[in-house]
Amino acid sequence: MADTKREIERKYDVTTDATLPDLSGVAGVAQVVDRGVAELDAVYWDTPDQRLAAAAITLRRRTGGADAGWHLKLPVSLADGVREEIHAPLSDAVPRSLSGLVRSRVRGAELVPVIRLLSARNLCHLVDADGALLAEASVDQVRAERLSGGTGTAAWAEAEVELADGGDPAFLDKVEKKLKKAGVRRSDAPSKLARALAETAPREPAVEPAAAETAAGSGRKPGKSGAVAEAVHTAVGEGTGTAGDHVLAYLRAQRDALVSLDPAVRRDLPDSVHQMRVATRRMRSAFASYRTILDRTVTDPVGDELKWLAGELGVDRDQEVLAERLTTRIAGLPRTLLLGPVRGRLRIWSVARRAGSRRRTVAVLDSRRYFALLDTLDALLAAPPLRPAAAKPPGKALPQAVLKDYRRLATRVEHALSLPPGPARDVALHQARKAAKRARYAGESAVPALGGPAKRFAKRMKSVQGVLGDHQDSVVAREALRALAVQAYLAGESAFTWGLLYGQEEAAGADRERELPQVWEEASRPKLRAALGG
Repeated sequence: MADTKREIERKYDVTTDATLPDLSGVAGVAQVVDRGVAELDAVYWDTPDQRLAAAAITLRRRTGGADAGWHLKLPVSLADGVREEIHAPLSDAVPRSLSGLVRSRVRGAELVPVIRLLSARNLCHLVDADGALLAEASVDQVRAERLSGGTGTAAWAEAEVELADGGDPAFLDKVEKKLKKAGVRRSDAPSKLARALAETAPREPAVEPAAAETAAGSGRKPGKSGAVAEAVHTAVGEGTGTAGDHVLAYLRAQRDALVSLDPAVRRDLPDSVHQMRVATRRMRSAFASYRTILDRTVTDPVGDELKWLAGELGVDRDQEVLAERLTTRIAGLPRTLLLGPVRGRLRIWSVARRAGSRRRTVAVLDSRRYFALLDTLDALLAAPPLRPAAAKPPGKALPQAVLKDYRRLATRVEHALSLPPGPARDVALHQARKAAKRARYAGESAVPALGGPAKRFAKRMKSVQGVLGDHQDSVVAREALRALAVQAYLAGESAFTWGLLYGQEEAAGADRERELPQVWEEASRPKLRAALGG
């Protein structure tokens, strides 16, 4: 069984014979309590090519001290020293509760011991007038031994201040001010592991100039796609930036978000499924929007796999959104209109569907198909299938793609508005919603290159998406309410409340349909398109 805490700490460089200055003068500290010296033995695990370390993730098995066991640390804000620390009891092998949380990084690779750290920790507690712990401060004498990929060793000392659970991070600023006055400065190394890996790494042998030239010229001559990639690389190196550069940067950000959100989804953290789904949709939309920049014969199959993943994640997310919507509707009704066990039936219905969707989501994240998709994305971004337009300035290529998505949306909105209210219009509005989302994502992806015009365009497309999205939510809610009404009727319960809620959702959908023309008129102003060059 694993438990979690938020770790907020700062590390400082000190000499091997250093001691901490007197911290009793720090505002709020009533007493500095000496906790003695603890002998800590930690073995850090990673893949042979150090995939976890590259992502600033640490996985260790530690004995000694008050928190012996397995620790997985996931970065939250490295600049502020904030990490999520997940504990599991001691065992010989890596616990499954932790190995699952790094599968999006590790995939098929083996986890092996890479570094051993032996630390003598001189620890003290900083407590307030009530005896409550404010922070732990220590000086560690560290010895590092490389266990994989070499046999190097290193030794150093460092000071560490870790905020107590629930503490105010501003307290660490007060402690740091005191340390600075004593000549103690913040460490450049983000963690002990990072320092150990750097200082125990095998030294690269010097390469003779002639050998270096031979190695540089040994690669095959790039083909058409490779030549474009080389042109993009050259342009980026000169600081000019290209359309391909901007699109690839956007895609890498979405790939990184997808991989980083994997452990949050496995832990069922709030909004994690939604954010992961958004990353898949943004990447798929970028493939569709920038077909003049990326070869679609390569990206279309990847887009199909992203669609599959978004759909699987949607089973969980859509159920969550629907349950929240219906719960809010019920909460807004007077008690006199709640006939029968309405809340109980909704709760049973929601829990049953949620449990099934949750199991399905985790199974998808453990599937070969999902990991194959991650590998494919890595390979695509390492050797992108760039087309000649990728070498163009972003001010020319990106607006064309954004405006093409806008015209696609305009066609769908106009078609939907031409239909009478009913199922056919509902379907057409749903198709327009998907087009609005794609246009919005195209605008957002172009913001770093095009600035304000793209930002304003994306904002207007988001407003259209919002109206269409709420309309679609009302359509889905009506389908669920009808099913709940049938269940209630068959169980001998009153279906009155479900019918009442159905009517509310029907009215909400009609409201959005009446609202759409005005929102669309505002979003489709010629002046806004002209700013993008359309």
